[in-house]
Amino acid sequence: MQNLKKISARLEIAKKKFKKESKNNNGSNAASLGKALKISTELVAAVVVGSTTGFLLDNWFGTKPMLTICFFFIGVAAGILNVFRAAKRMNKKL
Repeated sequence: MQNLKKISARLEIAKKKFKKESKNNNGSNAASLGKALKISTELVAAVVVGSTTGFLLDNWFGTKPMLTICFFFIGVAAGILNVFRAAKRMNKKL
């Protein structure tokens, strides 16, 4: 019977702690969404800039698909690097 009382007491303490933590984290969902949108925007922007640059250079030099493909992959690599850097900065702020 004492074990059951101990377990009930520990359960009540855990419930109180959980309620306190959930009250403190009310704004974290919006902050997390903002961080996710920032990171995804950085990735997409790098790919768009790289592809657009490659397309414009292809039209200028007359090498239709080659520069677009090359600059697409350069944009993807730059986007991934930006995502890693942004994630490191966000991790340091925690």
